[in-house]
Amino acid sequence: MAGLLPGSDPKLKNEVVIYSAHHDHFGIGKPDAKGDTIYNGAEDNATGCALLLTMARAFAALPERPRRSVLVLFVAGEEQGLLGSKYYALHPTFAPGRIAANINYDGGNFKGRTKDITFIGHGKSSLDAVADALAAKQDRVVVPDQFPEKGSFYRSDQFNFAKIGVPAMYFGRSTDYIGKPAGWGRTQEEEWVEHIYHQPSDEITDEWVFDGMVEDATLGFYAGWLISQADAMPTWNKGDEFEAARKKALAR
Repeated sequence: MAGLLPGSDPKLKNEVVIYSAHHDHFGIGKPDAKGDTIYNGAEDNATGCALLLTMARAFAALPERPRRSVLVLFVAGEEQGLLGSKYYALHPTFAPGRIAANINYDGGNFKGRTKDITFIGHGKSSLDAVADALAAKQDRVVVPDQFPEKGSFYRSDQFNFAKIGVPAMYFGRSTDYIGKPAGWGRTQEEEWVEHIYHQPSDEITDEWVFDGMVEDATLGFYAGWLISQADAMPTWNKGDEFEAARKKALAR
């Protein structure tokens, strides 16, 4: 499923910023200890889909369209091996050399506002500057992947975009929560992964709060807007593993 907002610039509208989120989960499976068989996927990844829908509405409501086009892409098969984004990367509607960037959401923050924003893939491209500037506007700081041993950059849909040379942003959940003691957020994340991640218990509860998610959506929206307005497209840092693929895509 996809929605395209054509850009306003006669030349740059042929380039695109792609927002992505996967809409699948495991469906019906083996019952858990409570007998629940429904894998709701509320956080992973209904929240990501909700973020994309919100940002799509915001782009559509702008009085003037961004210079580059914006594509909102909902892919399937992520839980089975990133299959939807792999298919799109192999059969893109825009040539890889015309895709300015991918901004991917695989989950959302339902615990509250944070002082930080996790950018999985930070340090790999010129997108760092975009994220750093926008986080500063929110009095926040950008931090790299806080659980690098999990290899998260290579386990969500932005990886397939990176493989065809597209600089990618993946905003993960942060850990420095406002009003919470040091270490609280990290403990919450570890417990969520152990007891809820990819389980029927991933469902919305009365404990969810949305102000942090709204703040993250605002940052993601403006990230796409800045990329869509810039004269030049983002680049991988010199020597990055995906730099060669980008140069090849641009040469085509």
